[in-house]
Amino acid sequence: MAKALDQAFPLMPIRAGPYAHQRAAYEFALELYGISGQVVSRGCAFLMDMGTGKTLTSIAVVGALYQADRIRRVLIVAPLSILGVWRDEFAKFAAFDYRLVALTGSTAKKADMPRDAHRIVGNANNAHPPLIITVVNYESAWRLEREIILWKPDMIICDEGHKIKTPNTAASKAMHRIGARAAYRLLLTGTVITNKALDVFSQWKFLNPLIFGTKYSHFKARYFDAAGYGGYTMILKKHMETELMDKVHSIAFRARKADCLDLPETTDITRYVDLKPSANRIYHDLVRESVAELDRGEITVTNVLTRLLRLSQLTGGFLSDDDGGAPQQVSTAKMDALSDILDTMLEEGRKLVIIARFIPEINAIRKLLEKRGAAYSLIMGGVTDRDEQVSWFQNDVSVPVFIGQIATAGLGVTLTASSTMVFYSLDYSMSNFEQAKARIHRVGQEEKCTYIYLTVRGTVDDKVLQALRDKADLAHSLIDDYRSGGNPFLTT
Repeated sequence: MAKALDQAFPLMPIRAGPYAHQRAAYEFALELYGISGQVVSRGCAFLMDMGTGKTLTSIAVVGALYQADRIRRVLIVAPLSILGVWRDEFAKFAAFDYRLVALTGSTAKKADMPRDAHRIVGNANNAHPPLIITVVNYESAWRLEREIILWKPDMIICDEGHKIKTPNTAASKAMHRIGARAAYRLLLTGTVITNKALDVFSQWKFLNPLIFGTKYSHFKARYFDAAGYGGYTMILKKHMETELMDKVHSIAFRARKADCLDLPETTDITRYVDLKPSANRIYHDLVRESVAELDRGEITVTNVLTRLLRLSQLTGGFLSDDDGGAPQQVSTAKMDALSDILDTMLEEGRKLVIIARFIPEINAIRKLLEKRGAAYSLIMGGVTDRDEQVSWFQNDVSVPVFIGQIATAGLGVTLTASSTMVFYSLDYSMSNFEQAKARIHRVGQEEKCTYIYLTVRGTVDDKVLQALRDKADLAHSLIDDYRSGGNPFLTT
């Protein structure tokens, strides 16, 4: 991990006390960008493990460039499920004036939004107009390339940069062209793994084409030997490995959880997702029905939790009919977010533990992994070879994922091969919650642990998670909400 630089840099314009590695990454980027001297590189990469604060650090860099009057317009390109993360993190941490637009809806509607945002700036009665930030997903970015170029962003942030690792895809080509027109470029990803060094070329072409050039064929010829049947397997030349990695890290800041000694032992990340309109309507219809039933009957713990159960099933994506038929999938919001997290972990060569409550969710997660060709271990009701499942995950590098049902996988299981756990859904038991978390945070764990909670914004998910964190009685909290005139199944 790079050390903090000696030069004086502006304080990080964020509403948080940064960790030492975040401050060091911030100064590293500003040094490259020439904030206190000569420009070294217009592109910078943050190779930072999940849970080390890539987004917060990026916000600080953006704010410093804005306050130095270097940028007025920023484009952030990210996986679809992460667009809301940027909105939430800017609202929470940015200590500077900005306006953020997340491009959603039809392509035609998205094409108008950057121009609308620009008109807001033009009409602002402010000698120093706010920074305008547009957030868009990769699919839309290449489809809106012409509109984006006309908008003239000063800075491009490429989140989960491995999404452009293949140089000849439409998304990668568009990012290369768009990035070439921007004054500053920032790429966020995890580890650049040596045995996947081919992936470096496209990402670094976006950042700074002077590092490895613009011709993929030249890059391969210099650093790789063709091997295997037909010469289709590229092997990094041993004597070129040092040169390649030195060039990679000449414009990249590396932060591994194991090296960030100032990080707390555990980090909690709430990943908010939004239901699409159709699923959102179903949710609110169920809320109205649930409140009406409470109005008609006795307010008891059983009544409240019965209503809560069905709403929790829906936020996980599934809903059973009143006749007890097979659950139907009505939302993919959480599954899309999990898919992006899974992509990141697999790219980084790291193992992941996924915890869920309901059987339909677990089956859907299994299908997702099977579609990706990712092997997994599983403990849920009915699984009898628990020890073998755990052993495969703990000891077999070819098994990157463990799936556990929260009620059955929390006791007597050690999962320290991973330091990251995703809670796809939660039950209401404090004991189950704490036991599940302890599967990765226990003796034998060599890294700081990260817990990610997939949470549908504005729903019972928020209330369940808050009650578990506060060690509160969830049912009685919901009853108190209802009796005080609130809606126990919605959050503001």
